[in-house]
Amino acid sequence: MMLRAFVFLWWLGMVPAFAAGSPSTPVSPEPAQGQAAATFAGGCFWCMEPPFDALDGVVATISGYTGGTVPNPTYEQVSAGGTGHAEALRVIYDPTRISYERLLEVFWHNIDPVTADRQFCDGGTQYRSAIFVHDADQAAAAKASLAALSAGGTLPGPIVTEINEAAAFYPAEDYHQDYYRKNPVRYEFYRFNCGRDDRLQALWGKAAAH
Repeated sequence: MMLRAFVFLWWLGMVPAFAAGSPSTPVSPEPAQGQAAATFAGGCFWCMEPPFDALDGVVATISGYTGGTVPNPTYEQVSAGGTGHAEALRVIYDPTRISYERLLEVFWHNIDPVTADRQFCDGGTQYRSAIFVHDADQAAAAKASLAALSAGGTLPGPIVTEINEAAAFYPAEDYHQDYYRKNPVRYEFYRFNCGRDDRLQALWGKAAAH
């Protein structure tokens, strides 16, 4: 299993980057005046960037780590599963152009909310699905959206996605940021082999992303 993972990561061009050490901060994860932040965990952060980047009103997306106990973790530490962090995406947006409720809708349609500690081919608590809320309004909206989905009865099981208070967010290493743009062939290879789109289609039908 470890050898197969190593070969796969080598093909993706990621093995050399493990030596990079602690994460850099290519983009500040804090919103400017008039902007707001939303934080979501939906498995591989490479796959969470594209649907949010496509939204009018989203200013920036930053892949990173949150929800754990180790300060300034590296990708190697988080992917090993010992830090308590989840791979996550911080979305900086303009609330006059896009609502938090719309961000929640996009989030749900890009994850598997009925599988615990796993998203598609990636397993472990570091790949759990979660909404990290930044204030009381976000908490209320997140709980309402979860309740509405649960009441809808269209999903094949109970929703296990967590709703937690936003914690320290650590931007991931440079090579993770905009990975789908920098390495489109490798990204699509990973996404297809992970079965992400097939599972999304099975869960959400026409509302599925990508």
